[in-house]
Amino acid sequence: MALLLFPLQVNGHSSGSETPGKASLGEDLQEFLGQEAPLHQLDDLTKVNPVTLKTVLRCLQARYMADIFYTNAGCTLVALNPFKPIPQLYSPELMQEYHAAPQPQKLKPHIFTVGEQTYRNVKSLTEPVNQSIVVSGESGAGKTWTSRSLMKFYAMMAASSASCENHKIAERIEQRILNSNPIMEAFGNACTLRNNNSSRFGKFIQLQLNRAQQMTGAAVQTYLLEKTRVACQASNERNFHIFYQICKGATKDERLQWHLPEGAAFSWLPNPERTLEEDCFEVTREAMVHLGIDTPTQNNIFKVRRKDCSDEGCLLKEDSPLSDSVRTTALLLQLPEDILLETLQIRTIRAGRQQQVFRKPCSRAECDTRRDCLAKLIYARLFDWVVSVINSSICADSDSWTAFIGLLDVYGFESFPDNSLEQLCINYANEKLQQHFVAHYLRAQQEEYTIEGLEWSFVNYQDNQTCLDLIEGSPISICSLINEECRLNRPSSAAQLQTRIESALAGRPCLGHNKFSQEPSFVVVHFAGPVRYHTAGLVEKNKDPVPPELTGLLQESQDPLLMMLFPANPKEKTQEELTGQSRAPALTVVSKFKASLDQLLQVLHSTTPHYIRCIKPNSQSQPQTFLQEEVLSQLEACGLVETIHISAAGFPIRVSHQNFVERYKLLRRLHPHSFSGCHSLYLAKGPSEWPLYTQEAALQPLLQDILHTLPALIRIAATPNDPAEATQVPLYCGRTKVFMTDSMLELLECGRAQVLEQCALCIQCSWRRHRLRKQERQRRAAMLIQAAIRSWLTRKHIRRLHVAATVIKRAWHKWRIRMAFLASKELDDVEEKPRPQAPGSQSFSLPPAQRGLLGAIIHLWPLGLVLANSAVGVQGFQRKLVVHACLRLPSGSPSNIIQTPQQHQAGVTSIRAVPQGSIKFHCRKSPLQYADICPESSSSGVTGLNQILLERHRPTHV
Repeated sequence: MALLLFPLQVNGHSSGSETPGKASLGEDLQEFLGQEAPLHQLDDLTKVNPVTLKTVLRCLQARYMADIFYTNAGCTLVALNPFKPIPQLYSPELMQEYHAAPQPQKLKPHIFTVGEQTYRNVKSLTEPVNQSIVVSGESGAGKTWTSRSLMKFYAMMAASSASCENHKIAERIEQRILNSNPIMEAFGNACTLRNNNSSRFGKFIQLQLNRAQQMTGAAVQTYLLEKTRVACQASNERNFHIFYQICKGATKDERLQWHLPEGAAFSWLPNPERTLEEDCFEVTREAMVHLGIDTPTQNNIFKVRRKDCSDEGCLLKEDSPLSDSVRTTALLLQLPEDILLETLQIRTIRAGRQQQVFRKPCSRAECDTRRDCLAKLIYARLFDWVVSVINSSICADSDSWTAFIGLLDVYGFESFPDNSLEQLCINYANEKLQQHFVAHYLRAQQEEYTIEGLEWSFVNYQDNQTCLDLIEGSPISICSLINEECRLNRPSSAAQLQTRIESALAGRPCLGHNKFSQEPSFVVVHFAGPVRYHTAGLVEKNKDPVPPELTGLLQESQDPLLMMLFPANPKEKTQEELTGQSRAPALTVVSKFKASLDQLLQVLHSTTPHYIRCIKPNSQSQPQTFLQEEVLSQLEACGLVETIHISAAGFPIRVSHQNFVERYKLLRRLHPHSFSGCHSLYLAKGPSEWPLYTQEAALQPLLQDILHTLPALIRIAATPNDPAEATQVPLYCGRTKVFMTDSMLELLECGRAQVLEQCALCIQCSWRRHRLRKQERQRRAAMLIQAAIRSWLTRKHIRRLHVAATVIKRAWHKWRIRMAFLASKELDDVEEKPRPQAPGSQSFSLPPAQRGLLGAIIHLWPLGLVLANSAVGVQGFQRKLVVHACLRLPSGSPSNIIQTPQQHQAGVTSIRAVPQGSIKFHCRKSPLQYADICPESSSSGVTGLNQILLERHRPTHV
């Protein structure tokens, strides 16, 4: 056995197994209990600190006042009865939310969480393991409503998960399962002191699933119907609901048919003035139609029910005439009136070896007993027939389903002022269920620790084995003594039975005696508290005698339903004969109930159980009323505090070595190299110490490497503000399993997530590096391709431009040469021609002054053009030559002769030709053909002939 203790701090509060000082504990407890606000936020009672009755009680009260009615308590769900309708808490939308949730346990606690968990347990396993839900609690705590809501949830789940071809089958199953509830509640529930809709029978419902985990059907098994309620009801209680439904819901025609007068009162139907929600006759009839019970059969059922209420006819004296009640009863049962009256009033006795028959008149008390027996016999057979009809309607073939989810709804623990055999059987069943819970969870968990070799201080839980030994133990117990009194077949008084029980079972710790009681009784200390049982009538109820003449009377009935319930020649044995394994006198009520209860427990032991504890906040059924004393007694009775203690202080997480290594072997990456001496620091020392992992030697190195990583995990999880005294978080390595707490599991999961994150980060980095390198290579390749393409396109464009420029240049040069040639030709070949005078025009002469001015303008215009368009660098001698040429100065005049240097003589030749003779001055258009055409615009704006005259190479200014 290996024990690891590591320091860990959770939210700054110490939650270890070591108990702090009393002063600090008191201060912390006072501070915690003073904070009412956060109490309703605790979804699990194992999170309260410390786990005591007081803290659990305050947490439940805070959640109840905040309209939060479901709370987890380890493996158990605590359900508080709200005593008010809350439609949104059980709506189809909420059912679908829990059914579709990836992790329903992370949602708020609810009965739908338990339902979905059972379904997924069946669905997720390779070999499906049957599941069961045990709903327990006191009468009126809400067990029936919880079972009804779970059945609605499973029905909805079956319809939603079915395929298209199976959708109609799923809808049929869903409707029939839901319709079975109102019928069974009408025939098996009644109003008691503690509950308006108390189940007076136990039922175990099997929801059958096929290999595809689809619901194919269901089956109902009932236990111990309280048929004595038909003829006897306690004060302020009522009979079964079906009787009141008939009286309040029958039509006029049905009242005539069933001989039910308006406003009739019956002694077997007390408190008819009370109106309950369950008194709805139409709901029951509609459900019966859906289950295949037709209208004629319904009329026969209700007619027989009507007879059960008629009890006055059997009280007649021998010499009294037939009353209306006897006549009505005989008419409803379709029996002769005289035979009915004779059977009820005369007892048939068979004695001797020859079985001689003797007829003995009955007393009035015996007539009443035979009347009650007849009514109980008919009701019990009819109830079993209704259950068989329901099963035939909803049950699937045995070959069509492989697993089931069981739903157990039994009567709660009962303690009334007058308790008899019914209460003894009911409380006995609750004791067995409590032991099943203790054996499955509390005891099995601690015994597993012992088998695995764990040194752990056990929680002292309440074991009810001593009480069960008192009730059913061997060789002497209460049940054996009562059955023995029945087998002796002798008159037994209540005082004699009390004396025998007290003397035979003296010294038993769970047997008590009420010294102040004036009636014979005995006290049994149950797990839920002491209950006093009256011995009067106990033996007779246990015998449950059915006179054979009553059975023979009913076999002679002509009613179709009674002929079905009581066949004249039964080929099969009755239920009583099938249940018993000994002679007929030994088939008592207690024996039959014990056999059926043992069979039920065998089924529960073969399944994976889930528990729902229903708590009744107050006995007045008032909403928003939380009585701490009543709730406290229920918490102590159901062992809820012990459950929370073991869940909190124990190790709810148990993993085999193989699974532990497979899941957490990644943690070795955090501590790749083991170091010597570390393992010895965490080994627990004690007399029960075993070698580590002797049965799995191959896993020992891996386990040691994983365990060596835990200190590193704790250092990572610790914060700098941790106090010096840290919490001890244990992890036990047993012989075959590893035990750990929720906090240690969270620590391991965090470490595993960290390793996976590192691995994911490494993979992501490698992938990003690969992707970036690939993108860089692609980018470079794209750049090379783009550069090559751009180079090729540029070269192609330049070649096209070069070719175009060459063509333009050649055409330009060709055009310039041609223009120059044409201009030269025009200037050289032009001759002065007289202008023709227009006809009709008259010549006129100008004055001499005007003629001289006009002649000067014509003579000097070339000089103005030359001076205006001459280059900037044309100065000195060139300008003088131009002026000399334009003014036609005499070249022979000494004053005007200018010696021209050799280097400037070339400038005179730029004037292409000196005008010969008269020159025509044109302002609008040049007489030359190509004078106005130029490929480029001139900045000076001179065109035509003037452009030709001035075109030359301008010298560069130095």
